Amino acid sequence: MARKNTHYVVWEGNLHGVYDSWEKCKQYIEGYSKAKYKGFSSKLAAEQAFAMGYENYKKLKPEQAVLLNATDNMRQPVYPSWAVDAAWNTATREMEYRGVDAQTGQEIFRQGPFPDATNNIGEFLAIVHALALLQQQGSTIPVYTDSLTAISWVRAKQARTKLNPTSRNQQIFELVKRAEKWLKTNTWGNKLLKWETHLWGEIPADFGRK
Repeated sequence: MARKNTHYVVWEGNLHGVYDSWEKCKQYIEGYSKAKYKGFSSKLAAEQAFAMGYENYKKLKPEQAVLLNATDNMRQPVYPSWAVDAAWNTATREMEYRGVDAQTGQEIFRQGPFPDATNNIGEFLAIVHALALLQQQGSTIPVYTDSLTAISWVRAKQARTKLNPTSRNQQIFELVKRAEKWLKTNTWGNKLLKWETHLWGEIPADFGRK
């Protein structure tokens, strides 16, 4: 018996995202002539498919698509891969980010701390930093993040932050501008994958400050 869809992905529509009912999905695709959407049997599968992006999802072989929509306990992280994360200090209002080997935890890069920044910006910059380094190395291994927001920003090639400029965060805005320019002038073959914390524990790049 086919499993019932519980979550729906809207890759292109009036508002893109992952939704937990057909009614919500329908609301965001009605009237959109080129809507791209699909139903999945679990939230995890839907989030993974959304993180991949429509074009990458459509390129999956049938057996890969089946595995994506499999039960939670059948899935494991893909190795080799990198994992990225950011941390924001509530006391100092400083942010830093880093990237590690997802399998060994070995740190590959670390940047910051940056004053008057946000965690979402850090997650965004970490992904772009990883993609740029992997491009230099000629590597197409996937990059894991636990932030769907950051993935959507990278896919849009724009950091959709509401952060206000201050006298202390000029460097962050310069880095964001550089990252957006890199995304718009480069191509990459690395998949951006959602790290499933509820299955695998904290992402390997986590700063351990919770």
